[in-house]
Amino acid sequence: MSEESEAEMKEKKVFSVMMILTAAAGWGLIGLFSRPLAASGLTALQITFVRSVIVLAGMGIFLLCRDRRLFLIHLRDLWMFLGTGLISIVFFNVCYFTTIRITTLAAASILLYTAPCFVMFMSAIFFKEKITAQKLAALVLAFAGSVLVSGLAEGGISPFGFLAGIGSGIGYATYSIFSKAALKKYHTFTLIFYTFAVASVCLLPFVGIREMTAVVTADARTVATALGLGLVSTFMPYICYTAGLKEVEAGKASVLAFAEPMVAAVTGIGVFHEKLRLRNAAGILLIFLAIVLLNIPLQKKSVFRERKV
Repeated sequence: MSEESEAEMKEKKVFSVMMILTAAAGWGLIGLFSRPLAASGLTALQITFVRSVIVLAGMGIFLLCRDRRLFLIHLRDLWMFLGTGLISIVFFNVCYFTTIRITTLAAASILLYTAPCFVMFMSAIFFKEKITAQKLAALVLAFAGSVLVSGLAEGGISPFGFLAGIGSGIGYATYSIFSKAALKKYHTFTLIFYTFAVASVCLLPFVGIREMTAVVTADARTVATALGLGLVSTFMPYICYTAGLKEVEAGKASVLAFAEPMVAAVTGIGVFHEKLRLRNAAGILLIFLAIVLLNIPLQKKSVFRERKV
């Protein structure tokens, strides 16, 4: 392999990592938009529906202007989009919001971030990705950092709350798995469009469309907040994360996404004037170290298997 091609591959890898970190930052800013919408009277499912519909509409308009051929899919591949839309988006959100309702935000957050564990092992099964000591070390650092950031140790949770939280982690993890499979055949934009088309259709019967629309369109500020939720914290992050999966292993990408709670913690401190405790600072530092560790080029040896040359 030539030096030029190696440099190009390295550049693509760095770009993909930056895309995933950008996605995590966008997701981490969700509180800027979801809190005002919740305060205006929208339920968790309605907020999820608003996110889905805005992404669907935005991507639909974009594809109409750019390339209508990107709308084309084979019916035999519909399972991929049912996976990303129904299991990843709808199931994940239902479990996550259930966890929030019956337990604490801190507990819901950290149980959601069991997702990289599931991604790493599912990727080893379905995509034959190696589980390296480097990945495991980064996962431990990131998970410990999220525990400190969220403050999980400060309170207990019920068994049902725990199971719902684990369900949210599994649902969240499946996006990396289904989208990785879909990207082998379809463009990033096609995947995003049909993911949120499925999610929107599945959520429609449960959101009370008239009441929800009345709340969202009540004033210009609420409309702007809804657009911010859909574009800044949903449309952009999913585009970036899905694009990043082209050059980054699903297991590694899911650990990189641990930057989300770090960004959320910084946002809470800087925007909502939440107190910066020592555990918050330590957690942010551990997550940052995990991201750095994942991007240090080391010799990759599988922890669970060695391949014969």
